Amino acid sequence: MKENIDIDWGNLPFGYYPTDYNVRCYFRNGKWGELEVSSSEYIPIHMAATALHYGQEAFEGLKAYRGKDDKVRLFRWEENAKRMQHSANGILMAPPPKELFEKAIKKAVKLNARFVPPYGTGASLYLRPLLFGSGPQVGVKPATEYMFMVFVTPVGPYFKEGFKPVSIELVRDFDRAAPLGTGHIKVGGNYAAGMYPSQRAHADGFASVLFLDALEKKYIDEAGPANFFGIKDGTYITPQSKSILPSITNMSLEQIAKDIGLKVERRRVAIEELETFEEAGACGTAAIISSIGNIYDRSTGKTITYGDKPGAYSTKLYTTLRAIQQGEIEDTHNWTTVLEGI
Repeated sequence: MKENIDIDWGNLPFGYYPTDYNVRCYFRNGKWGELEVSSSEYIPIHMAATALHYGQEAFEGLKAYRGKDDKVRLFRWEENAKRMQHSANGILMAPPPKELFEKAIKKAVKLNARFVPPYGTGASLYLRPLLFGSGPQVGVKPATEYMFMVFVTPVGPYFKEGFKPVSIELVRDFDRAAPLGTGHIKVGGNYAAGMYPSQRAHADGFASVLFLDALEKKYIDEAGPANFFGIKDGTYITPQSKSILPSITNMSLEQIAKDIGLKVERRRVAIEELETFEEAGACGTAAIISSIGNIYDRSTGKTITYGDKPGAYSTKLYTTLRAIQQGEIEDTHNWTTVLEGI
């Protein structure tokens, strides 16, 4: 492994950058094997693997941060482990045990420690746990063999604009996920379904897309690959739906909102309510919070504007969560895990 590394941390995009190692583990004959270390960026896979044909695939996303004290921290990895198990059960895959998940993510970070960006650069080390059906099937049925792996890559901010309000496009002619489908679990099909409207929104000049519920087209669903939230009358409001992925970031922001004196409501949010919010944003692991400056309704041509600067509450939520992740303030909720020896 080369010790020297030449990365412009401050200008790193949110994309894939090769690192030294990844870790892998197979589920075969009804049990999980030993964790393996690989330096290859490629996976040998059977041409009849269920991941390729029937979508048996789930993934997670979390980050490791170099803190102000130079310690490396993981943020709420236990919630990622639980969510991956939930996703696996949702499409009949073998769920990785929590102990395996923990061992894999910690090993992947430690093996690639030189790629953890320095504190103060705005960059972090992104972890991608991946689970898929690697066993062959021609009939539509679950595989008998699965592969679990974790790779890492250093990333910059998800939105190049940084923590500045972005414009998003509300769409009615596409659905991200059905109410009783797979929207509540983190599987690739949900993201594939959103690619066309998302890329169209980008082509239209917008940073992301806002979906409505698939059943009635009356309620807010997800904001592209992120959860939506709005703030008004001292209340943090975020949509509740069986088609929305439970966001670990959103869950954390709800708690911080309570900590700073906001009320919290998780409920259905009617499209008409968008005009009543004082602040709005999208939240997720990649961006933490992306403040929304305006929402353009592609069908009606109407634009709802929230301002050209992030709102006071959104800013407080964002800075507080980042400060916890980077060890700048006390972690009163025990959300972070310090990785020793890095």
